[in-house]
Amino acid sequence: MATRQAFRHLARRMLSNVPESTVYGGPRPQEAAGARRVTVTTLRGKHRRGEPITVVTAYDYPSAVHVDSAGIDVCLVGDSAAMVVHGHDTTLPISLDVMLEHCRAVARGASRPLLVGDLPFGCYESSSTQAVDSAVRVLKEGGMDAIKLEGGAPSRISAAKAIVEAGIAVMGHVGLTPQAISVLGGFRPQGKTADSAIKVVETALALQEAGCFSVVLECVPAPVAAAATSALKIPTIGIGAGPFCSGQVLVYHDLLGMMQHPHHAKVTPKFCKQFANVGSVINKALSDYKQEVETRSFPGPSHTPYKITAADVDGFANALQKMGLGDAAEAAAAATENSENDGKPSENS
Repeated sequence: MATRQAFRHLARRMLSNVPESTVYGGPRPQEAAGARRVTVTTLRGKHRRGEPITVVTAYDYPSAVHVDSAGIDVCLVGDSAAMVVHGHDTTLPISLDVMLEHCRAVARGASRPLLVGDLPFGCYESSSTQAVDSAVRVLKEGGMDAIKLEGGAPSRISAAKAIVEAGIAVMGHVGLTPQAISVLGGFRPQGKTADSAIKVVETALALQEAGCFSVVLECVPAPVAAAATSALKIPTIGIGAGPFCSGQVLVYHDLLGMMQHPHHAKVTPKFCKQFANVGSVINKALSDYKQEVETRSFPGPSHTPYKITAADVDGFANALQKMGLGDAAEAAAAATENSENDGKPSENS
């Protein structure tokens, strides 16, 4: 039953790595908001034409809808959910099962962009077999189109190659790899020395050779990102890597300025531009709501839409009296009188 449900879910959504025209005349990509689904082939075309690729993270249905509506090319369900959604200090605690919940929610909300799901720490390091099994779950159970994995150690390159050979599109990730902070000694930029910079380029080339369709370059100097982008035949997606990459990615909460709590301010990266201050708007709305409830100005007549006729109120009050609920009957009568006036309850209500 679970397998059939997963198949129906994927069939409804149409995996974006299904070829746009197949020799079997298979399903065509869905149309959404007047635009075709973004596929790996779409990204290759943009890269070939020198058109920048846009990537934004999303973690739930509402954020996915916004990313979709904005026409973003790639929606990344990142393991950064551990930090910006679950409140952890690092990305390490989040599990594959929790990531799959985020993936499913995003898949329901975004029908146009290419959907990429992160493989979280602990679900692909042991062996290539484990990596393939986890990647299959991200597609079959999570509704994603591709996966992303971090790092460039030989075992990671082997895992990427095995996943690609299993028929799953892979996005690589080099430079600062947050899952490796135990080895890196924290969230530290990479490629700041000649040897480290060469390692970034070599790792990116190895991931390309393994079959990755794109590589994220995180927190490396702009000249290093420019060199990697020039050396590769696949798109590079920069995050804190300067303007010379094939595209850019930012975390949803960061670019919207959603979080005002000191904990989040502490971990918001230096490279992130806030394109809005949504957090302040949210805080003001919540404060206004609290004030209006406490002053009994909400809900007013315009937000009290459901009516009962005078005759039914009388019948209701009589029934309450017979039940021995005289105070309740008076409350119903008083509410009716108030709604006929300004709709605002008295101070002693």
